[in-house]
Amino acid sequence: MSDGSGNGAASSLLLKVLALFLAFVVWFVVSAPRRERVAERAFAAPLSLVGMRRDLVITTPVPDTVSVRLRGRTSEIRSLSSQNLEVTVDLAWAQKAGEVTITLRPQAINVPPEIEVVSIDPTKIRFRVEQLRQRIVPIRPFLVGETPGGFQAGEPTLVPDRALVSGPASMIQKISEVATERIIMTGRTDTFTQNVAPVSDSSLVRIVEPLSVQVTVPVTAEIGPTPPATETTKTDTTHENPVRH
Repeated sequence: MSDGSGNGAASSLLLKVLALFLAFVVWFVVSAPRRERVAERAFAAPLSLVGMRRDLVITTPVPDTVSVRLRGRTSEIRSLSSQNLEVTVDLAWAQKAGEVTITLRPQAINVPPEIEVVSIDPTKIRFRVEQLRQRIVPIRPFLVGETPGGFQAGEPTLVPDRALVSGPASMIQKISEVATERIIMTGRTDTFTQNVAPVSDSSLVRIVEPLSVQVTVPVTAEIGPTPPATETTKTDTTHENPVRH
């Protein structure tokens, strides 16, 4: 009987030790994140402005990224990248043209709940908003180079010859024309037709239509100056008859 009791006690003690060990392992695993070192790191987070009215446009430079300093467990900080830390600002409240100032807050940054936003730089961004306007302007063919000697280019014809442009009101009112893509004249000896796109000098001004223009450039041979007419000398063969007395 004593042997059975001893074995039972030993088994019970072994189970208790095993349970205590498993409990320690579970505690160690669960508490590991809390025992991990805390780190800070700065990221260049992309800035995204959304929700602006379609008839408004930003006309002054806005930074592509802002500097964001984050704090959290080392493993979580290392798992972050600038691409998934977009700073999104809703501009639906901007209803008219003028100067706009936005304040960047931690809530605008897409970070996990356990990550703390320490700082944002800059905290304020200022830019100008203008009303979009449209206008119809002439299209100018952009001819590059010269025809070979002995040939000359005439006046190009364009179909269509006008374009509808769209952009900030302050810029649209100053536009008098738009040019086409380059049309190379070097080596041209015959009349030719080429399809080219009208282009804008500013990234803020958009060509609404047409997307393509048919340009015909007449090329003809030069006609040299007409040589002066040669005067022909006529010899008078008429002789006066002597007067006979």
